Amino acid sequence: MTHSETVSQESYPDPHHDTYSKTMFGFWLFLLTDFMLFATIFSVYAVLQNSTFGGPSAKDLFSLDHALVQTLVILVSALTVGLGGVYTHRKSKASALGLFTVTFVLGVVFLGMEISEFVRLVNSGDSWHNSAFLSAYFTLVGTHVFHVVFGLLWFIVLLLPAITQGLTDVNIRRLTCLRMFWQFVNIIWVFIFSVVYLLGAI
Repeated sequence: MTHSETVSQESYPDPHHDTYSKTMFGFWLFLLTDFMLFATIFSVYAVLQNSTFGGPSAKDLFSLDHALVQTLVILVSALTVGLGGVYTHRKSKASALGLFTVTFVLGVVFLGMEISEFVRLVNSGDSWHNSAFLSAYFTLVGTHVFHVVFGLLWFIVLLLPAITQGLTDVNIRRLTCLRMFWQFVNIIWVFIFSVVYLLGAI
C-alpha cells in the first residue's frame, strides 16, 4: 500500500475539522435541542398521567402486546439503518441503499401502527380533550409521530439523489445525518414504550 493510499483511507471521513465533522457536530446540537423538547413533554406526561378526570387510565386503554410489536419493528429498523450507515461509509451503494430502503419500509409499518392506535382511541371516544392524561398522551406520542413522518419524507428526499448520483461525499454526509436522526427517533420510542406502556400496565 502506497503512502497516498494510506493517507486517503485514514482521512475519509476526516474525524477532525473538515466539513463532515462540522456537519456532524451541528447535527448533534440539533438532536440535543430535540431531546430537550421531548424531555419537557415527558415531564408534562409524568405529572398528568394520573389526571384521568374519572375516565380510563393507561392500563385500561393501551395494549402492551401492540406496543411491543411496534417496539420490535422500530428496533429492527434501528439495526438496518445502522448497517446502512456502515455500508454508506464503505461506499457500497447497493447494500447501503438496500438497507435504507428496508428501514423506510419498517418505518412505514411502524407509522401505520401508531396511527391505527390513535384512530382506535378516537373512535372509542377517548380523544385528547377527554382528560389531561389523554391530552398529554396524544401530545407526547403525536410529537413522535411527527418525527417519524418527517424522517420518512427525509428518506425519500435523500435516497433519490443517492440512487442517481451514487454515494458522493455530500450524499454520505446527508445519509449519516439521516441515520443519526432515525436512531434518535428509535431512542425516544424506547422511552415512550417504557414510560407510557410498560409503567402504564402496572
